[in-house]
Amino acid sequence: MNQALSPQTELLSLDQVSMVFKTGHVLRPSSLQALTHINLTIHRGRALALVGESGSGKSTCAKILSQVYQPTAGRVIRANGQEPQAKPYRHFVQMIFQDPFSSLNPTLSVGYHIERPLALRGMTNKQLRQAECLALLRRVGLQPAEDVMAKKPHELSGGQRQRVAIARAIALQPDVILADEPTSMLDVSVRLGILELLTELKTQHNIGFLYITHDIATAQFFAEDIAVLYAGHIVERAPAKSLVKNHQHPYTQLLLESAPNPRQPTQWQNTDSLADVPQWTPESKGCPFASRCPKATQVCTNTMPQPKELHLHHWVSCHHS
Repeated sequence: MNQALSPQTELLSLDQVSMVFKTGHVLRPSSLQALTHINLTIHRGRALALVGESGSGKSTCAKILSQVYQPTAGRVIRANGQEPQAKPYRHFVQMIFQDPFSSLNPTLSVGYHIERPLALRGMTNKQLRQAECLALLRRVGLQPAEDVMAKKPHELSGGQRQRVAIARAIALQPDVILADEPTSMLDVSVRLGILELLTELKTQHNIGFLYITHDIATAQFFAEDIAVLYAGHIVERAPAKSLVKNHQHPYTQLLLESAPNPRQPTQWQNTDSLADVPQWTPESKGCPFASRCPKATQVCTNTMPQPKELHLHHWVSCHHS
């Protein structure tokens, strides 16, 4: 399912990545298959949205890309074909977390949060660090920067804190930013401003984004490409416009119809099937969405569908598409 739109702009990829977590206890061990054969590619100046419900494996993908987890199988590949190495990789990839308050130390000033990565980048002169810190705060729309720099996180609003987190992320001049639900903890009124800021970083600074969200509406707004993840499986992937207009997988249909749209009444009929994402194990078989799918047949419960390309760069894993 991994089809490069422009190979020369590839920055970071997951290649056939699977992740199994050991669960249970010593006497009754068990396993959870969090990801299964995931292929994703992040391109320079483009955003790839990873969309799915809680428990689908989105954050696990981000933690593997950020080297918090080592995959059970498969690998992370940089554009040069090499696997990531610790210190240089931290400059190459940065994360923006879901909760801007818990991702910042409440006892330290905003200035410290942004100066620290600058110092790690090798900027030893404090005056230069402070000047760069002010420039970064202005770049993310925090004015007056001198006042913001002296404040602590609890003195800022949620949107302001997330802008501080974004400034900290870009301080290391990364090529890739992993944005894990960056607007879900914010008021609706400030979400658009954060997305517009991320769009500016993407287009003007040529940063590649992995944008993790459960909201396919914001994914359509921000990302050029969308991959739909369910129970650790990519069930559909396409350019954003193609996926929204010509979606082929029933789960993608469910996500789109769950997004608020006052002009379009909900068409999803099988409401009794709405349930938590199933826990997948190495022994599980069939399509992971079969228990919730109105199109499911016996082949769906017994055989895993293989990805197929229906249109240019539009891939789907479904027996009935």
